[in-house]
Amino acid sequence: MKTIKGPGLFLAQFAGDEAPFDSWEGITRWAADCGYKGVQVPSGAAQLMDLEQAAASKDWCDDWKGRAAEAGIEVTELSTHIQGQLVAVHPAYDLAFDGFADGKVRGNPAARTEWAIDQVKKSLTASKNLGLDRMASFSGALAWPYVYPWPQRPAGLIEAAFDELAKRWRPILDHAEDCGVDICYEIHPGEDLHDGISFEMFLERVGNHPRANMLYDPSHYVLQGLDYLDNIDIYKDRIRMFHVKDAELNPTGRQGVYGGYQSWVDRAGRFRSLGDGQVDFGAIFSKMAANDFDGWAVVEWECALKHPEDGAREGAQFVKDHIIRVTPHAFDDFAAGGSDDAANAKMLGIS
Repeated sequence: MKTIKGPGLFLAQFAGDEAPFDSWEGITRWAADCGYKGVQVPSGAAQLMDLEQAAASKDWCDDWKGRAAEAGIEVTELSTHIQGQLVAVHPAYDLAFDGFADGKVRGNPAARTEWAIDQVKKSLTASKNLGLDRMASFSGALAWPYVYPWPQRPAGLIEAAFDELAKRWRPILDHAEDCGVDICYEIHPGEDLHDGISFEMFLERVGNHPRANMLYDPSHYVLQGLDYLDNIDIYKDRIRMFHVKDAELNPTGRQGVYGGYQSWVDRAGRFRSLGDGQVDFGAIFSKMAANDFDGWAVVEWECALKHPEDGAREGAQFVKDHIIRVTPHAFDDFAAGGSDDAANAKMLGIS
């Protein structure tokens, strides 16, 4: 068994235009002051890192890591959630997602896709230069508008969507193999890879690619009504990243999983700060330890109620309290009497 590393903090919800969140030195010092040992960094956050430099220069990466280390912070992973999302966008979402892309490719879906693929590949190269062996991402979505089967889906529609999704991601996964970096897809509503079955559909189409893995976040399973503990055991060999995020689902006679188009604070299902929701993290951390998960426990703060800085500080201590320092020996070793084949045979009455 292995002891999970942590606590780490995903910086996507904190990077901004004001100090200390507008610079690498400032945000790493702040994270350390909150009690974190590591940070997961969105590769598109220009105020925190220069992706072009990171992909081109190991020396630049060494210096960047060194500046974080001065604050007592380790880089846990890079994230390409936004760029991964743009690898595959259904036309219904073109306008909504265009704002995430570089201004030069907005209004041009084909160019946007190529830009996103290049961004993900550069982030993989940067991960290699940083000495990291896994990277977070979204899969994007071509089939999501048809997630509910009404009107009836034409035969072959979903299969065609997943064939195309795999076609776009296969060269990226091959580049990930060259870099020695796993792509950990966050299983998430709004992505074609939104549950175990859809992940398996994708995995089959990319030939069970060894670099196609999972980012486990139980909050997204709570809001879908999935068994988030069973999921750990089913996919333990593919779970390579862990977001520690809480959620609650409180259906009423008026609304359930779909939320009735309400804002986050008024939805039956909503994200909460750690300890304020329904996720059984004691059971999750136990399963992760038993299954030899060797990565980081990374807090992703998203809450409709609590201030983010309060959630971040509380989250660091929450993770510290849940990480299990695994035992190096069995609890009953003190009673071991030693044995050999002859003694075993005698105990069983075997001649």
